[in-house]
Amino acid sequence: MEAWILTTTDNTSSPQTTFRDLGVIDDIADALEAEGIVSPFPIQTLALPLALTGADIIGQARTGTGKTFAFGLPLLQSVHARPGGARRPRALVIVPTRELAIQVAADLTTASKRTGARIVTVYGGRAYEPQITSLRNGVDIVVGTPGRLLDLENQRHLDLSEASSLVLDEADKMLDLGFLPDIERILAKTPEQRQTMLFSATMPSEIVSLSRRYLRRPTHVRAGDDSERSGSGQVTQHVFRTHPLDKLEMLARLLQARDRGLTMVFCQTKRVCDQVSAALRGRGFAAAAVHGDLGQSQRERALRAFRNGKIDVLVATDVAARGIDVDDVTHVVNYECPEDEKTYTHRIGRTGRAGRSGTAVTFIDWQEVARWKLINKTLELPFGNPEETYSTSPHFFEALGIPSGAKGVLAEEERERAGLEAEDVEDIGETGGRTRRGADDRERPRRRHSRNRRRTRGGAPTGRGAATADSTGEPAAADGDSPARTRKRTRRRSRGGVEANNDQD
Repeated sequence: MEAWILTTTDNTSSPQTTFRDLGVIDDIADALEAEGIVSPFPIQTLALPLALTGADIIGQARTGTGKTFAFGLPLLQSVHARPGGARRPRALVIVPTRELAIQVAADLTTASKRTGARIVTVYGGRAYEPQITSLRNGVDIVVGTPGRLLDLENQRHLDLSEASSLVLDEADKMLDLGFLPDIERILAKTPEQRQTMLFSATMPSEIVSLSRRYLRRPTHVRAGDDSERSGSGQVTQHVFRTHPLDKLEMLARLLQARDRGLTMVFCQTKRVCDQVSAALRGRGFAAAAVHGDLGQSQRERALRAFRNGKIDVLVATDVAARGIDVDDVTHVVNYECPEDEKTYTHRIGRTGRAGRSGTAVTFIDWQEVARWKLINKTLELPFGNPEETYSTSPHFFEALGIPSGAKGVLAEEERERAGLEAEDVEDIGETGGRTRRGADDRERPRRRHSRNRRRTRGGAPTGRGAATADSTGEPAAADGDSPARTRKRTRRRSRGGVEANNDQD
């Protein structure tokens, strides 16, 4: 049976309330105050007093309202009070993506500067050896993605038998990505008597079912206001019906809006993501792409450049952008219509974070109108019939504060960003793309299946779309990518049953 606590406050907390008032120890509170973090957000005000007692919690709040500290501070305080085995973590945080793992670990490290908690991050795409070494050197809290956690546990490098606290962060996204079987296997490796906290921005029926199976009398805490359902909060939303051939021109002019800062542009596919990013760079904008086909070092390089201000436009797919936590993102652009209302909510939640204001712009093609109407109806938004808009439409310039003389190319004198090239590439010992099902948290390219696939005598697939193996054992690029390298065939001739010599004298 669940207990419910519901608040309808906004995204700021009473200035009289501090983390110390909620039961956080001085060492952790001092570390937060050193970073300018003094007043807790509503979800933290609700969750911390319960979590610090060891109770199971289902936490729900809009993206960017402080869920990480809501579960992270109790974990830090728990391991600080109960020293344990050197190689056996006492707390585990499971997240759906690599970027979110990095962000959560960074927040926990910030709060633990005065407690000395040992925090290890594990995720796919990086070499195993540094992660294994970190685990052997001793760990208090492990933050990781499901696939890599299972791999390390199966190889006996990770022992979860003393993990008495467990957190599922962004649980709805993990279910969307098909990680439920992996999560259940991980839960089976942890003690039955444990504290379990489940945090999510949305609460679909699958999450409720999961909580009933694995949580003990959880308290459901939900922080938000009346605008939270639509994901609006401090975000001003605009929706325009566009023409596919004019969207890039509209985007380029939008990026010249007054007071625009860091901007995220969402695309549905990796290919469109690359195309938009390259086109923007050609027009003078400091842009970079982030998606699952990029190596982990390339993804982290783009994110560092974005956070450091060397680029100000990040073009991303949904999975890659999950966990990107940059407070000063001013604009989010849906270059293509999201799949559903949950995706829309998470996308626009990248701006308007930590009580700041933001702007969300959505482009709707003619063929996407029906899908958008479903999203609009579900979220009860006022954009059921988006206005037909072009890159020259006066209302487009007026609504977004675009200077009247803005063109589709950024003026030379305004190209002030250093660009992605100014950010170094880190050698992280990437592991490549060969993983078992569910073993990595990356976006996986869809495999092509054919009922009538032709085969050679040796059984290898041939014909259009067939892929061959390169020297590393990885499948070479198939249809639509760079052509696979094939072995030159040598034609042999015979005379009277004897092989003839093809060499010329």
